[in-house]
Amino acid sequence: MPGTWHPKPQRCGTGAAPAAQPGTELRVGPNPRDPLAEPWLSPLDAARVPAPPPTAQVSGAPRGAANGAARPPPPANGSALGCGPMEICLVGSQWGAAGPRAALYQLPGPAVAAAARSRVARILPRPRTVMAGLGGGPAAFGRCTHAVVRALPESLCRQALRSTAGPEVDFARAEREHQLYVGVLRGKLGLQVLELPADESLPDCVFVEDAAVVCEETALLTRPGAPSRRKEVEAMKRVLESLNLNMVEMVDENATLDGGDVLFTGREFFVGLSKRTNQRGAEILADTFKDYAVSTVPVHDSLHLKSFCSMAGPNLIAIGSSEAAQKALKTMQQMSDHRYDKLTVPDDAAANCIYLNIPSKGHVLLHRAPEEYPESAKVFEKLKDHMLIPIANTELEKVDGALTCCSVLINKTSEL
Repeated sequence: MPGTWHPKPQRCGTGAAPAAQPGTELRVGPNPRDPLAEPWLSPLDAARVPAPPPTAQVSGAPRGAANGAARPPPPANGSALGCGPMEICLVGSQWGAAGPRAALYQLPGPAVAAAARSRVARILPRPRTVMAGLGGGPAAFGRCTHAVVRALPESLCRQALRSTAGPEVDFARAEREHQLYVGVLRGKLGLQVLELPADESLPDCVFVEDAAVVCEETALLTRPGAPSRRKEVEAMKRVLESLNLNMVEMVDENATLDGGDVLFTGREFFVGLSKRTNQRGAEILADTFKDYAVSTVPVHDSLHLKSFCSMAGPNLIAIGSSEAAQKALKTMQQMSDHRYDKLTVPDDAAANCIYLNIPSKGHVLLHRAPEEYPESAKVFEKLKDHMLIPIANTELEKVDGALTCCSVLINKTSEL
C-alpha cells in the first residue's frame, strides 16, 4: 500500500474520482481525528470518511489561523490550480500573516483510478526554501561529521534474528570486518566515531541504524518491529542526547519503524512497509520531518527497503536487479515528482552502500568487496568521480546485516 502524505492536505477539483475496483473507493472528507481540521486524505482514513460531493470545496480555517482571520475563498473548480475534469489535486498549506502558501501536486485522471485501487495518496510537504541532505542544501547531501556505531556481542552468533536459516556467524571474523568498517569511518574519513559497548542481552545491537533516524539536527528514536530489539533504543537515546540533537521518541504502541526501512534522498523520504515497519510508523516519521514528503513502498521479499537499495550519490539510487527490487524502484519513481538517476547492480545485497560527501575527499562510496560480489563491484568501478572503498560484510550478512545497518551518520552543523 504505497502512499505519500503530509498531515493536512486539501482537496479541490471537478468531478468525483473514477470508480475503483469493487470494495475499494478513494474518499475525501473531514479528518476523523479532528473534526475542526481541514478536509484531508490519508491512506489510513481513506476508507472511513464520507465520500466527496461531485465538486469538493475546502471549508474551515486551518489550525494556527488567527481568530476571525479572513481566508481566500477556494477556486470554483480545479482549473485555477491546473486541475482538470476527473483529476484530484492535493494542496498542502501553511497559514501565515499573508495568508496560505500552497504547494501543488496533481494526479491525472488515470492515476486517480490507480490510486483508488492501491490506496495511493500523494500528500505534500510544507514549502521550504532549501532542500537539505544530512546537513542543509542539495550540495551538502552526504555531509557527515559523526558516526554512531556499536560493538558486536558474542550472543549475535547464535541468538541474532535472521530471516533464513544458514551457517553460524564466525565471531572472530565478524569482529575483524566490523573493526575495519569502523576504522574506515574514523581513520580514513576522519569522522568522530561514538562507539557504544556491546550488550550481550541484545544480540542484534550492532545494527544501530534501526534504532534512530537522524536528519539535520533532529533525531527520531524508533520503535523497532522486533520486540526483542526495542531496548536497543535506550543506549541510542543517551548518545544522541550528548550531541544536543532535537529528540523525538516514538511512543505509540501501534507504531513500528526500523531505520533500515528509511531511505532519505536529500529531497524526500521513502519508507518501506515491511515485516518490521508499519503505516503508523511511517506517519510518525512524516510528522517528525515535516519539511519533506514521505512516500511508502511495499516490501515483500526482503527484510528492509534498504536490503536492496540505497543512495550511491546525490540524486543516484543504487538498486538491485531482482524483480522485487525493480518493482520497488518503479513505485518510488511513480510516487516522486523528482527524477532520480539509478545504478543497477546484479546483486541486491550489494545495492546497500554508504555514500558520504567529505569536504577534503569529495564523493566517497563504501561498497561491498569484490571478493563477495565481483560483478556488482565492476558496476561501482564505473563511478569515476567517487573514492571507492570496498568493505567486506560476509559474516553479518548471515544475520541480514548490511553496510548501512552498522552506523547512524550525523552532520552536526551547530556547536555542541
